[in-house]
Amino acid sequence: MAEISLEMVKKAQQYMWSEGDFASLATGLVIVGEMLCETVDVLPGDRVLDVACGSGTAALAAARRGASVTGVDYVPALLERGRERAAAERVDVEWIEGDAEALALEDGSFDIVLSTFGSMFAPDHARAAHELLRVCHPGGLIGMANWTPDGLMGEVFQTIVKHAPPPIKIDPPGLWGVEEYLRTLLGDEITSLELTPRDFVMRARSIEHWVGFFRENLGPLKVAFARVGEAGEQALVEDLSEIMRRYNRAGDRALAAPARYVEVVARRR
Repeated sequence: MAEISLEMVKKAQQYMWSEGDFASLATGLVIVGEMLCETVDVLPGDRVLDVACGSGTAALAAARRGASVTGVDYVPALLERGRERAAAERVDVEWIEGDAEALALEDGSFDIVLSTFGSMFAPDHARAAHELLRVCHPGGLIGMANWTPDGLMGEVFQTIVKHAPPPIKIDPPGLWGVEEYLRTLLGDEITSLELTPRDFVMRARSIEHWVGFFRENLGPLKVAFARVGEAGEQALVEDLSEIMRRYNRAGDRALAAPARYVEVVARRR
């Protein structure tokens, strides 16, 4: 794929994730960041980087454990929400505007490199993986939370692509939830790789409430609705609702739908 095409995709993604209010969704993901930091055993004084940090799902969890934390994202509005959250919790995080595929950080400068549903959305998977490895100190850990292609959110993103295909085809982000693919991406730069399946439960008052909330706040979905317009709106709503009906375990009372992801831990060679 031509470099110009990847840069076009990146600019489109930056705009897309700036739409809506992803921070409103990310506050519900606190448990994901907490569990990931427990798994990699963040200790006070560890140098921790959260790549494609958004409003700080993993960065704040690491800061709560006394680590020296840096968060990097290319959406300024999300970094500002991260600053607000850190101030409210009275924890210190350094927030940097930057690209997951070209981190302006020194080689091997972090003991632990984290990413929760972040780096997986970079258009150039190989470059994003290279950067995760490059900034991690030899013997350090890379910890990620990645949606799987066959789980609820994997289906949601596939549905978005079905209704509003991107102008330039890129590798699906859900591949980061597949062990064989990750082994290829990380190659011989790691000494170990472990994937642990987990579920994050999507909760809402109803399926309609979930669709409306995500339509308004999840940038890629908000942009997809804008692209399909009134003519395609109902079909997209119906497909999203059908996914949630299949996964919902709460019946008519509410929505409680497990969304499968994998917790990834790799040790840098």
